[in-house]
Amino acid sequence: MKQKGSRTHQFGLMDFSAFCLGTFHGNAYSLLKVVKRDGVEKYSLGVALDASSKAILQGGRNFLADVRKILDDNSGILDKLRECIIDWVKECYQEFFRQLEDQFLLFSGRNNSSATLNHGFPEEAQDDKAFAGLVLVLAQLSTFIEKTAIPKISEESAISFSRGSVIGYEYGNAFIPREISQKFRSAGEKFLQLYISMKTQRVSFLLKKRFTTPNWVKHKEPREVHMFVDLFLQELEVIGNEVKQTLPQGMQKHRRAASTGSTASSISNSLREEKLGRSNTEKARSQLLETHLAKLFKQKVEIFTKVEYTQGSVLTTIVKLCLKSLQEFVRLQTFNRSGLQQIQLDIQFLRTPLREVVEDEAAVDFLLDEVIVAVAERCLDPIPLEPPILDKLIQAKLAKTREQNASSS
Repeated sequence: MKQKGSRTHQFGLMDFSAFCLGTFHGNAYSLLKVVKRDGVEKYSLGVALDASSKAILQGGRNFLADVRKILDDNSGILDKLRECIIDWVKECYQEFFRQLEDQFLLFSGRNNSSATLNHGFPEEAQDDKAFAGLVLVLAQLSTFIEKTAIPKISEESAISFSRGSVIGYEYGNAFIPREISQKFRSAGEKFLQLYISMKTQRVSFLLKKRFTTPNWVKHKEPREVHMFVDLFLQELEVIGNEVKQTLPQGMQKHRRAASTGSTASSISNSLREEKLGRSNTEKARSQLLETHLAKLFKQKVEIFTKVEYTQGSVLTTIVKLCLKSLQEFVRLQTFNRSGLQQIQLDIQFLRTPLREVVEDEAAVDFLLDEVIVAVAERCLDPIPLEPPILDKLIQAKLAKTREQNASSS
């Protein structure tokens, strides 16, 4: 019987392994099937998560049913061994979930690279777009195991084996649900942070390329929103699609209590006041910089809060981290007036679409303002665009976007 149980759990792990490895090999059990719609590749993360959750829970139930059937069919013969068998079943569950956690770590690349290659991953798989989706599925799957699978299996085991067990069973430790739950809670948190890190690095690379390539001191007068804005929003759309397939929606968005009015006007006025209030001395410039740094430090706790397993929380965290990266990139540059105005235009255009996808609009607005302030601090002649010109350029970009969407639909 022990041989049968071990074989059942071993096959369960092998099936799950094949299911995940199919992500990169395109077999029939692919965890992340690629679906082509309108020429765009989309990963069916929701289908993968649902199938994996059912496979793990049902696998545990099937094993329990097999054991019950053996005990019922041989009640007379195995009655004296019943308590030992119960201990062995618990040991099997403990070992199963321990190995499953190892598989999760292996698939996410958190184990050593040689083990990853030995289990069939090509080297380029780690950089594949599907890989981040796999990590997100593992994060939510870990939460499912912690909050759903472990409690249900524990409850059904208790019902199936009403009598006790033998303490100190020779084959190993009994099933300890709390210990396993803690392991998967920790694993889920690591996977979620890994997903956020991967996505943030991808977007930050795009931002770094944009802000380190041109000579900002010789920048020409802005005529339209720069294309990097479209690329940035496209990356966020991909992230949004992934989290919608795997994570719950979460709480309602944090909106400002009062109307902000014309953001373009407020930024313009703010920068104008900055310029008028400046002294030609380094002391005045230093005091101004210290004021903004103190303001950022004061609100840092409110801006960077704990990440939750929700769509909005993950997306908001990635946006915040990207904007912080953007702020650091501009602090390494020196800008002329046109360079400042170009970034002012780009940031202003970003405000509306970012507000639509994040939970905490006030924090994101603050970070966007900090980018403008950082550019102004590094600008040789910080004179912003007038609000009418800024609004005209934004409206032109919106009209162009509508035309492109209409032609592609």
